[in-house]
Amino acid sequence: MKLYVVRHCEAMGQPPEATLTDRGFEQAQALSQFFNGIQVDRIISSPYKRAIQSIEPLAKRVSLEIELDSRLGERVLSTEELTDWLEKLKATFDDFSLKLHGGESSEEARKRIIELVEKIENSSSENTIIVTHGNIMSLLLNHFDKNFGFEEWKRLSNPDVFLLTIDINRVTVERIWK
Repeated sequence: MKLYVVRHCEAMGQPPEATLTDRGFEQAQALSQFFNGIQVDRIISSPYKRAIQSIEPLAKRVSLEIELDSRLGERVLSTEELTDWLEKLKATFDDFSLKLHGGESSEEARKRIIELVEKIENSSSENTIIVTHGNIMSLLLNHFDKNFGFEEWKRLSNPDVFLLTIDINRVTVERIWK
């Protein structure tokens, strides 16, 4: 089974209703072209507007409905305004149980995305695309590759694509976006 993990394209902000920038819409077209020649059985997206807009061109081209799943939604680090949010985010990569005010710990966020991946694994789909956000994507990748941490999160691009090849006893992780 192949699971393509896609980070959304460049967006105008962080709120759920934030749309793509003009450059982000161009990236969405490039993302659609990137998947030329790749069989796609299913597309599941975060319900955030920027994630949906990132995959719409591909979904239309291959005539697939975009399934929305809140487990792919952005992780809330804290409900408080954090001037040192980058330091706090790093701390959550160092301590997966660390939970900031009103936020979700890395462990809680990773649990919800792993739950979705396990559900996909038990489905009949062989080639699924999930569209999500950088932090939640990093936590998923860390589950399969413990070397994927805060520094790797910092190097993610918008968009970005990783391929998880899931065999019976093993999962390989490969960054395929160039």
